Amino acid sequence: MQDSYCIYNGHLIGLYEPAISFTNRAFRYGDSLFESIRYTNGKIMFLADHVKRLKLGMTTLRMNVPAEFTSVNIEQLMRHLLEQNKTDREARIRLTVFRNEGGFYTPETNDISFLIESESFPTTGYTLNQKGLWVDVYAEIKKSINKISNLKTGSALIYVMAGITKTSLKLDDCLLVNDHGNIIESISSNIFVVKNGTLFTSPIADGCIDGVMRKQILDIAAQNKILSFEQPLTVHTLTNGDEVFLTNATKGIQWVGQFKNKFYTNQKAVFFTEKLNELAH
Repeated sequence: MQDSYCIYNGHLIGLYEPAISFTNRAFRYGDSLFESIRYTNGKIMFLADHVKRLKLGMTTLRMNVPAEFTSVNIEQLMRHLLEQNKTDREARIRLTVFRNEGGFYTPETNDISFLIESESFPTTGYTLNQKGLWVDVYAEIKKSINKISNLKTGSALIYVMAGITKTSLKLDDCLLVNDHGNIIESISSNIFVVKNGTLFTSPIADGCIDGVMRKQILDIAAQNKILSFEQPLTVHTLTNGDEVFLTNATKGIQWVGQFKNKFYTNQKAVFFTEKLNELAH
């Protein structure tokens, strides 16, 4: 079996080497942030956007941001890890930042540690799903709107519970709602609705994750003169749409085939997937 490695605070260690104790604040309190990043065709995709979002989240959580925490330094560490893990082309990279141990709910320090992991990814480039996803709303727990709603934190129980519901109902994904009952995202993705060629996506103010891939899709739309609007999404918005697709940084785009009794096409999902693959080459 090939040895696997990760990077802890800049140092290469074995994946199963004991480096993090049970007193770790990410384990005890979910006091952490993370980024899931795609490596494809020799490129670490959209790394500057990931690092920018991570540092903004650290500032929001009042974590100290080390001066050496730059895109250039992080890319060097990631490439070193990919080389050690013998990853040639396709991988998912996870960068986790957590507050150093000490204290109970109230931390004793705001200094941080970080962990970089990588695992090979099964597809080459951004690949659109052949069969449309079957999705429905998860409304048992609503997502609150506050200053940490848009962050990718280790406190992810609402997504875990939605995932359990997805499995029990034999769905492909579940859509989360906020306190107002608006649809804001899926378990691991932002959501877009297409109506008459125009894009609609949930605004950040509605509590969705501020997705890196969401940003790329909005940028590509602007560059190709496709109208896009950030506005609250409802069940009616989805059932009235021509297409629905989900976006995240590792998979790119996944198109939805069915929501309740509504079926969708995927022309725009195909278009944006092609544009993403152009960026990857």
